[in-house]
Amino acid sequence: RNTEDADVGRFLKLFTELSMEEISRLEALQGAEINEAKKVLATEATAMLHGREAAETAAATAATTFAGGAGDNLPEVTFTEAEAAAGVSIIAALVKAGFASSNGEARRLIKGGGIRVNDAVISDENAKLTSVDFATGQVKLSAGKKRHALVKLA
Repeated sequence: RNTEDADVGRFLKLFTELSMEEISRLEALQGAEINEAKKVLATEATAMLHGREAAETAAATAATTFAGGAGDNLPEVTFTEAEAAAGVSIIAALVKAGFASSNGEARRLIKGGGIRVNDAVISDENAKLTSVDFATGQVKLSAGKKRHALVKLA
């Protein structure tokens, strides 16, 4: 879905089995509508590689994730109830989720404004997830626009 608008038609021809009529229709889309063609490209290419069921699952996860929700198929990290009661460091959650390879890298991500918890930007590197944050059973942790994970209690 991150392909340049100008490449969508060519990629649809190369990486899908859609009819040329359908590809021509999708190529003609302009502006914000081109994103629909990119979604078709992503789904069709995924279906060829992983099967239709996996492609539909990935499309549904992307739709819920990028619409502000938390998809069911996101990677998960877990902490214990005791850890949550004491407060789970955002830095520890970032490292455990694999979004940062070190505490220093996690701090830089936070300082750069690239970290969100349940879609709210985190600017305090000392922030903690507490039992209150886990009221719904999980917390959506995001690093940038494309990396997301669910933090749950074990």
